[in-house]
Amino acid sequence: MGSRRPRLPGFGEDNNGGRGGQGRGGRPGRAGFQYQQGGRVAGSYHHHGPRGATQQWRPAGPAPVQPPQHSDGGGGDGPSATISAEVCQAMDDDDAPRDPVDVSASPETGSPEALEVVTRQLEALSMEGGEKSAVVFQPIPLPSCSYKFPRRPGNGRVGTWCLVKANHFLAELPDKDLHQYDVSITPEITSRVVGRAVMEELVKLHKVSYLGGRLPAYDGRKSMYTAGALPFTSKEFHITLLDEDDGSGLERRERTFKVVIRFAAKADLHRLEQYIAGRQGEAPQEALQVLDIVLRELPTARYEPYGRSFFSPDLGRRRSLGDGIESWRGFYQTIRPTQMGLSLNIDMSATSFFEPLPVMDFVSQLLNTDIRSRSLSDAERVKIKKALKGVKVEVTHRGNIRRKYRISGLTSEATRELSFPVDQGDTVKSVVQYFQETYGYTIQHTYLPCLQVGNQQRPNYLPMEACKIVAGQRYSKRLNQGQIRALLEETCQRPHDRERDLIQIVNHNSYHDDPYAKEFGITISERLASVEARVLPTPRLKYSEAGREKDCLPRVGQWNMMNKEFALEPVLPAIYVRPDQVERALKARFHDALNILGPQRKELDLLIGILPDNNGSLYGDLKRVCEIDLGLISQCCLTKQVFKMNKQILANLALKINVKVGGTNTVLADAVSRCIPLLTDKPTIIFGADVTHPHPGEDSSPSISAVVASQDWPEVTKYAGLVSAQSHRQELIDDLYNVTHDPQRGTIHGGMIRELLISFKRCTGEKPQRILFYRDGVSEGQFYQVLLHELDAIRKACASLEANYQPQVTFIVVQKRHHTRLFPHNHNDQSSVDRSGNILPGTVVDSKICHPTEFDFFLCSHAGIKGTSRPAHYHVLWDENNFSADALQSLTNNLCYTYARCTRSVSIVPPAYYAHLAAFRARFYMEPDSSDSGSIASTRQAGSSTSRSTRAPGGGVVRPLPALKDSVKRVMFYC
Repeated sequence: MGSRRPRLPGFGEDNNGGRGGQGRGGRPGRAGFQYQQGGRVAGSYHHHGPRGATQQWRPAGPAPVQPPQHSDGGGGDGPSATISAEVCQAMDDDDAPRDPVDVSASPETGSPEALEVVTRQLEALSMEGGEKSAVVFQPIPLPSCSYKFPRRPGNGRVGTWCLVKANHFLAELPDKDLHQYDVSITPEITSRVVGRAVMEELVKLHKVSYLGGRLPAYDGRKSMYTAGALPFTSKEFHITLLDEDDGSGLERRERTFKVVIRFAAKADLHRLEQYIAGRQGEAPQEALQVLDIVLRELPTARYEPYGRSFFSPDLGRRRSLGDGIESWRGFYQTIRPTQMGLSLNIDMSATSFFEPLPVMDFVSQLLNTDIRSRSLSDAERVKIKKALKGVKVEVTHRGNIRRKYRISGLTSEATRELSFPVDQGDTVKSVVQYFQETYGYTIQHTYLPCLQVGNQQRPNYLPMEACKIVAGQRYSKRLNQGQIRALLEETCQRPHDRERDLIQIVNHNSYHDDPYAKEFGITISERLASVEARVLPTPRLKYSEAGREKDCLPRVGQWNMMNKEFALEPVLPAIYVRPDQVERALKARFHDALNILGPQRKELDLLIGILPDNNGSLYGDLKRVCEIDLGLISQCCLTKQVFKMNKQILANLALKINVKVGGTNTVLADAVSRCIPLLTDKPTIIFGADVTHPHPGEDSSPSISAVVASQDWPEVTKYAGLVSAQSHRQELIDDLYNVTHDPQRGTIHGGMIRELLISFKRCTGEKPQRILFYRDGVSEGQFYQVLLHELDAIRKACASLEANYQPQVTFIVVQKRHHTRLFPHNHNDQSSVDRSGNILPGTVVDSKICHPTEFDFFLCSHAGIKGTSRPAHYHVLWDENNFSADALQSLTNNLCYTYARCTRSVSIVPPAYYAHLAAFRARFYMEPDSSDSGSIASTRQAGSSTSRSTRAPGGGVVRPLPALKDSVKRVMFYC
């Protein structure tokens, strides 16, 4: 559920809506503050070209709007960011820990039935809710096959031609009939490992006698696939498995399973061939799934599978990440339909595993202290329980007998205080006595708690000193900043090294000898695909007339601030306050500044905060107080950076300060001269949208959606942002448009799109006649759902402002979490690589490895810093503006040079980047959730950050984010 915003008027009226939030916390140390004033900054670029007439733009019906849930947000100058966003993107950030993907439960989008449903929904897009509102919604003009995304409008031609290599390996289609069989195993099992063991035994026993000599591929659940029909349509088998040998020498327990195999369907490979050739409208997901499962069979048996990746300590060196966690190298693989045919996409990856340590050593690392000579505090006990719950351990006190158990908890009593009933009678025996009498083992550390294994009704107790963590268990909890940094450093590879390791993986996997690939007739090339690419022209940038340099042409995606000037003068000198006094000092200092500026009829523009290097939640506290309570823009920096007096750091601070106080750092020269196709010819608004989800383990925190929109035209450099809390891990943005009914005021229209359109009109005097919507963070399986919901919201927001107002919309998904990498064709050719060894910024690919028919492209718009650059993938889901490939690719690349926070082109289009910053900032506004730590006060004193939530007591309802001050909303405060 979205939070509420103040009423939004229609076009041509004032808008006094608000956004906001709150935060808590504090850390030892001092913070310095300096207040700045001065109106518009000297370093701003001002365009004084003609504007349209400022006609009154009023809604067609009652236009006061419901107050929903938003709060602007950002996170640009956060002091805790140890690795810059661009560095992380240039590094192997797919290998870094990330939130699990939120896949909504829905019909398979590739199925004809689901597509028919989507078609009907799209055709009815604008007609929904017609009875609820006084606004008349016009039907959206749809293509004849409305469930198809736009076809590629030809390949681009602009730019310098070049050749690159991609980590795609050509896969030849099998010339065999693929059959699917349903598999039912009784008693029902939940473990894929056990399921695979049952089917492996079945194949070993009955391959020749009952399976017709075929080698089936099994998905680990309820489906099995064969290259040709089995001799039966349904058959029952009885399979016996022996339990794992625990070294005791005793007879192993037998378990018998009933396996029923029934014919289900035949996968049509002809449809897949037709789809790749562009003669089939929808992707045959069944055939692709079969091929994917077949090629995963052998790696699943060899390595530790997780998602679409496989990991092994033998695929590269293991590295300790601290706290008993280590990194394993591995690889990702999936089969994809592309223009060149079927392609096996393989990429390097890494993730975290528990180190196979004695539990005592793990706990010592976790607590960063030796526990062999003292008891544990309650806080340490809670931390150990949280880290070890669900982990599998093996006992070490019984010689060769290594029985395995899964940890369910930690005792609250010390081992010496534990006892339990024996033999269902009244006899009670202590744990210490039991281990001595039964195993001849004397427990040394009786003051420590025991591990609790088994169920809660009948728990078993194991001393920590007698247990060791079983190898090969993935660590799925949230990593700390130090662990993330270590994992990034481990996975950061220069392009030449990454390409070498990819080829080694392909050779090691020996797809030509894979028995499953042979069985199904699949052949995989061992060479990376060679792909034609183009390097797009670098745009010329326009700067302020005040500096000596009024424009510049970036070189290899970079430029500098030499001979460009900004100016601000302080109103009050700096003061120093303790973190626990920040809120009081900020408010007092703010009123002092107002007393000075009031008689001059001036406003306070900026607060500069100099924070301790380790400032905990102080940064979030400062942002909350400034943006929610005082309506004040702030810029934070760390003490160590201030004393360095590094010119580059100071220049970057100046860039951020300038846009925060309403200035413009740079604009595209072509925008000023109005010669950018489908942008400067008529008023155009560019949106960016993103949804950020809470970290794994934070089950009560909401997801945060953010939408930003350009507020200047034709420059498109200033973006206003709105945010909203919504249901936990929901990807669809709730509050793009909404309607409420008030008994007194009638129908009230609201939502982020509507408010940003009104703001654009107020700033430019023009109605947007064209909308470009860059949507970040959407997986392929969610394309239809997101388009259906969010395009509908855009349409209704427009129609609520003026009758028949329907600007042309282009809806583009921006993806960074993919596994395609592009490498120079010749690593030694200095003219085709940047300083990091990556492909040149502006390199675009729209052939061979792209979608067979749809409008998508890969664009590497930034210069590499560390590791292998990841190109952004842009996929057009809706296009009423009829962009050509060249027009959209060039516009997107050029926009990447207008990012306000640095003098570099960035890796994704800035509005999508800004939306991510805004959503990140909003988490500082949410109320602290003390459920995990007992009390907020104790958490602060312990020096750990509090988790935050807007979920109401009892769960289920998302609280609205607190309101942001209007003076903050007008500028790019999130930078």
